[in-house]
Amino acid sequence: MNWNINNSNNNPWGSGNDNNPWGSGGNGSNKMDFEDSIKKAKDRFGRFKFGGKRNLSLFLLIAILIWLATGFYRVEPDEQGVELLFGKWNGQTTQPGLHYFFPTPIGKTITPKVEVIRKINVGFRSASDLGFSSNSSAERKVIEESLMLTGDQNIADVAFTVLFKIKDAGNFLFKLRNPELTVKDMAESVVREVVGQRDLQFLLTEGRQEVEQVVRNELQIVLDSYESGVLVQSVQLQSVDPPDQVIDAFDEVQRARQDKERLVNEANTYLNRIVPNARGEAAKLVEGAMAYKEQVVKQAEGVAQNFIDVYNSYKDAKEVTKRRIYLETLREVLEGKNKIILDDTGGQGVVPYLPLNELKNKANN
Repeated sequence: MNWNINNSNNNPWGSGNDNNPWGSGGNGSNKMDFEDSIKKAKDRFGRFKFGGKRNLSLFLLIAILIWLATGFYRVEPDEQGVELLFGKWNGQTTQPGLHYFFPTPIGKTITPKVEVIRKINVGFRSASDLGFSSNSSAERKVIEESLMLTGDQNIADVAFTVLFKIKDAGNFLFKLRNPELTVKDMAESVVREVVGQRDLQFLLTEGRQEVEQVVRNELQIVLDSYESGVLVQSVQLQSVDPPDQVIDAFDEVQRARQDKERLVNEANTYLNRIVPNARGEAAKLVEGAMAYKEQVVKQAEGVAQNFIDVYNSYKDAKEVTKRRIYLETLREVLEGKNKIILDDTGGQGVVPYLPLNELKNKANN
């Protein structure tokens, strides 16, 4: 800003003799205007009294509006809202989003996490349960929880884990005094019931998945009947073993069963090898017998047919047939035999009892 250097009083506010920044008027009039302004402002401010009925009502209205505005609350996607009216749950559970409820002290809202997977161990305690760090492998069995009676009157050492999350936050917080302890007790009861209906051998071999599924379904039914607000995610059998006191004897029994199965398998293998061979031999003998039968029958039929043919020829020409039969019979009898033929003179000149056949054989040699 350029100051007026010609002003003898070095007045930056303009011409005047009294350094008046408010104008070029006289000293008395400037002071009068300034005092009037202050007086008017004071008068206006003085009219507004806190103790006035109108002003007090306005303040109360603003305070009530601000208080009512505090009743808005937000539920995150992994939460559920629980509304308390004078400290008592009103039975409503709100879902994620923006909601409104009576503000404090009339109302209160709780928004617990419901998507967090909670874990309960039954029959053993992990490192976290025992208070160790997550890197520790410490673990301890709980005998009174793990020993269970099976359907075949054996005792099994069963340890399992239940994974669950909150399905209804209101029921979870207010329908059960100790939700996790309740879930644990119910899970143990259901597992004992399921194990008590099955044999030990089935539990040790192929029955694990079936038991897990049955226990999960039955446990969910029981929890729903109590309106616990719990959703069972899974039941995992950690171990199913005989008690430590008899585990050596049980191992011996298992080895004996394995030997039995091995011998049975070997016997079945031998059976599968021998039986087909025997069946083949039997089929071969049957086929040979059938072939022999066919052969004998055909031969018999041929002989019978030959006899019939001879008989028919005999009926047509009896003398010729007799002659032919006679000659054929002589040929069969005399063929290939040593013969001595004597004429019809009665054998004169032949010495009786002379071994003619032997003499003939010597002469041939």
